[in-house]
Amino acid sequence: MTDQPSNGDNDPISEGMNRRSFLRMSAMFTTGLAALAASLEPLRKIQDFPSMDEFMQKYYKEMTPEEMAVVLKRIENDVERQYGIRPHVRDLKPMDGVEFVYCLNLTRCIGCRKCVHACVAENNQSRNPEIQYIRVLQMENGSLDMDKAVHDYDPEKVPEKGHFYMPVQCQQCKNPPCVKVCPVHATWQEPDGITVIDYDWCIGCRYCEAACPYWARRFNFTKPEIPKDKINGEMDYLSNRPRKQGVMEKCHFCLQRTRAGRYPACVEVCPTGTRKFGNILDPNSEVSYILKTKKIFIQLKEELGTSPRFFYYFDV
Repeated sequence: MTDQPSNGDNDPISEGMNRRSFLRMSAMFTTGLAALAASLEPLRKIQDFPSMDEFMQKYYKEMTPEEMAVVLKRIENDVERQYGIRPHVRDLKPMDGVEFVYCLNLTRCIGCRKCVHACVAENNQSRNPEIQYIRVLQMENGSLDMDKAVHDYDPEKVPEKGHFYMPVQCQQCKNPPCVKVCPVHATWQEPDGITVIDYDWCIGCRYCEAACPYWARRFNFTKPEIPKDKINGEMDYLSNRPRKQGVMEKCHFCLQRTRAGRYPACVEVCPTGTRKFGNILDPNSEVSYILKTKKIFIQLKEELGTSPRFFYYFDV
């Protein structure tokens, strides 16, 4: 787990200056916070600009339970105002003794993309433009050259003879390069192995997107659009609450489900049992059994030293 920002010499927010403190100082050096709020109000009417409460919100790891409760209520109010439903927003914490991993059977995947669309629906991803966390690649049999993969195949004609299908999403690396480059610590790795993003802390610099070798992060170039009747009201602060324009997002193993003892949406919807998910620290879990018994494993770009928690295998 990435530690909370420190004052070390190599810390990108060291020397007593982090993003919030810089903004606070800048505000006080102008005409005061009240005047700043007044000056920002017109901007809020023309784009997704943060309220003063959001602007001054503490870093996630610094918030007390009481402060988080206030933030969650604010999010619920914002969602209700925008979409007309009262959501249930939680801040589920990692469970002790749990490290999540994913195993995907490339022999069974038929390229139907049901996982892609279930993910979009579960995680309140923008529909216009549609943001997808999962890419499904059509690969030629005998080849693992992702540069030659087909992204835009017809899902109505799968599976095609002479091909297999490889879904790719966030690999939840043990050594995530995306975390290292974030200048404001808006992304970090949790004890259960999930790399998360605080959308309120993200400044949209896209360094993490550039650092990810799996093209797993998505940037909201425009304000996300979700039909009111498509909103999933079961939300978590670090996962599927609605995002704003100008922030990053990505797969988070459906932590609003998995930290509550359920499977990710993509696992539940898969018609062929291709996807397996569970706790690698439990020797009796299905993923532990797969990793002990299967002989052919693939970790994407393992030569980069990212140590993905996402394993691919074939039936042999």
